[in-house]
Amino acid sequence: MMYRVLVADDEPIERMIVGRTIKKYFSGQLEVVEAVNGREAAKFFTEKDCKIALLDIEMPGVNGLEAAEQIREKDRDCSIIFLTAFDEFSYAKRAISVHALDYLLKPGTEEELVAVLEEAIRLLEEKADGSQKNVREKPVDMQEKKKDAELENGNVRMSAVAENIRQYIDMHYKEDISLQSVAEEMNYSDAYFCKIFKQCFDKSFIGYLTEYRLERAKQLLADVRINVKDISVNVGYRDSNYFTKVFKRAMGSTPTEYRMEILKQMNKGNTAGGLG
Repeated sequence: MMYRVLVADDEPIERMIVGRTIKKYFSGQLEVVEAVNGREAAKFFTEKDCKIALLDIEMPGVNGLEAAEQIREKDRDCSIIFLTAFDEFSYAKRAISVHALDYLLKPGTEEELVAVLEEAIRLLEEKADGSQKNVREKPVDMQEKKKDAELENGNVRMSAVAENIRQYIDMHYKEDISLQSVAEEMNYSDAYFCKIFKQCFDKSFIGYLTEYRLERAKQLLADVRINVKDISVNVGYRDSNYFTKVFKRAMGSTPTEYRMEILKQMNKGNTAGGLG
């Protein structure tokens, strides 16, 4: 399913960076609509039937927060994400008041933006699944239609495709891989690979890869001889601070806190064994 995402920023370079990331990771899922100020943002969001809004805060005329309030009045279910260079509590407080999905500080990482967009898509799909959904997918070329028909002929073919993907991720999860790079390696278009991945695993590529990497990280954290920074690199995260953020979001604790809990459980087990 294709969704429109509004990108509002008065800086063309910022719009270009965000648009490039969306095209790289969400080709076939998200279509970008651009606005250069808050007034345009509020107008385009409704006119072009956008479902996600990425808003800079400091824009001339109507700022991002004011635009968000107007957007929220028109659509209570849309996902609003703020991108700003200003780490101010007053801004964050107003972001909460419009039920923003996230508040990202510039310059952010590509991974942070991808993660929050994945969450926005998940929320949209949950809402769509709860209603009668009958939206046509973006047309694909004849070769991909043929591949699609082959997949539908039986579960054997689907299982084989899933196993190939699983093996590839198992071999390359430590590297800087993306949906685009894996699709290219397996000779699929980005849009088609995104589709069959969801059919195979019932989740997005980024969601699956993140879960896979974190499971590996949890195994490595049980070994106190390996420091957290090395574990971060070993599971595909070059930025250890971002790894900590992703880990805490998923597990509810930092990698260090998780390791301490493992050690506590091990010590309890050893103590119990000694008493026996």
